[in-house]
Amino acid sequence: MWPAPTGVRRARGVRRDLPIGEPSFPPVAGWEPRYRSGVILGDLLAALIGVVVVGGIVANYADPGGPVVGLVGLATFAVLVGSLMVNRVWHLAVLGQGAEEFRRLGRGFVAAAVVLALGGLLFDITQIRPWVFLVVPATALIAFPLRYALRQLLHRARREGGCLLPVMAAGSLDTVGDLITRTRAASHLGWRVDAVCTADGLGDGARELAGVSVVGELGDLATQARRGGYRIVAVTPDPYWTPKRLQQLAWNLEGSGAEMVVAPVLMEVAGPRLHVDAVLGMPLLRVTSPSFTGVRRMIKDVVDKVGSGLLIALVSPLMLAVALAIKVDTRGPVFYRQRRVGKDGREFTIIKFRTMVTNADKLLTDLVDRNEGAGVLFKMRSDPRITRVGSILRRYSIDELPQLLNVLAGPMSLVGPRPPLPEESARYAPDVRRRLLVKPGLTGLWQVSGRSDLPWEEAVRLDLRYVEDWSLALDAVILWKTFRAVFSGQGAY
Repeated sequence: MWPAPTGVRRARGVRRDLPIGEPSFPPVAGWEPRYRSGVILGDLLAALIGVVVVGGIVANYADPGGPVVGLVGLATFAVLVGSLMVNRVWHLAVLGQGAEEFRRLGRGFVAAAVVLALGGLLFDITQIRPWVFLVVPATALIAFPLRYALRQLLHRARREGGCLLPVMAAGSLDTVGDLITRTRAASHLGWRVDAVCTADGLGDGARELAGVSVVGELGDLATQARRGGYRIVAVTPDPYWTPKRLQQLAWNLEGSGAEMVVAPVLMEVAGPRLHVDAVLGMPLLRVTSPSFTGVRRMIKDVVDKVGSGLLIALVSPLMLAVALAIKVDTRGPVFYRQRRVGKDGREFTIIKFRTMVTNADKLLTDLVDRNEGAGVLFKMRSDPRITRVGSILRRYSIDELPQLLNVLAGPMSLVGPRPPLPEESARYAPDVRRRLLVKPGLTGLWQVSGRSDLPWEEAVRLDLRYVEDWSLALDAVILWKTFRAVFSGQGAY
């Protein structure tokens, strides 16, 4: 659909001796307009299918052959497209990464449904109801998977080194080094740090930092950014960066085509909690408290109850087959019950399919010195206590299905941090105990990011990030990614 170039095509005729402040030609990423066009065509195709196919079926039952049906169909298509445009679902800044892309898409469909409903009331069009409650949701069910499929194509190209935006980073050695490490580990985000500026123009080697060339000092950043034609200038924390210097840097980058990105001191706080306000002429970064109550939490609870109930009904035949397989494989109970720690430190009993021999807990003391887990976790890739059926159940996380009963009962959620053992939580540092501010989940960021293959510090960071930046859109993305993680079996043992 679009080529996978190695990065950004620099426009011809870019001058290398431009003084600061003089406009230069902006860099051109050839894949970006093509990818955006593909996304727009996908959304328009979803709207067309929803209106023509689903709308046609609705029309046959509601008002076959009625003259109003054609007008309602045209109005629905126009409102859908208009709502998506108003909610800026095709803005390049949100395409291909993060939950914001899907959050905007969801807002667009909700707004379209509201507008259609109000229009039906205003003009007394009774035929509008099935279009609001059937056609719009059906269109959304088509659009979201299409978006996800396009995103996967983009991420594949980025893993192969294409469709990446060249970045110049500037800051302290530690913070720039951390940025380089993160961009390499998360190529799907589309950043590639190609050059670095530091306080003294030196790195951790011969003018290099983590294998990236150090091209100058922090004061040379604007000049170097213009000469290199970089798409993004990432400023990381360093004592050099005073408000006046950051403002001057922003002015000097105007007209260069480079986007200036400043990393806040609160590196792990993002998403809906960050707001920029202008107070007394000063831009202030306002950080709101994490939301653990309110309407969104009520919606999450409803989704947990309804979703777990539907999933139990859907997978009950599979659970019955698993129970029979466990009984045939080894003697002992089908289910394994264990005390875990939930929200606010309250303990509850978790339910799983038994995957180990019945005396597994007693055998643990003989295996402690062979622990391959991270931090306070005990994990072994070839644990001798695991049964033949248990190894299959663990690989595809089928042993976790009975936890849907915990979700239905209330102590757990579909999405949240991993529920720890009491002895694990007793050894938590104060900052790690923030994981207990929300209900533990059947799945979460930890599970969809590598599971047992992750270092303990990274697993904790992901759980704390979820606590700090929780949103309904993030839950939806995690649930979607869970299916891929389960079927791949990566990090499960």
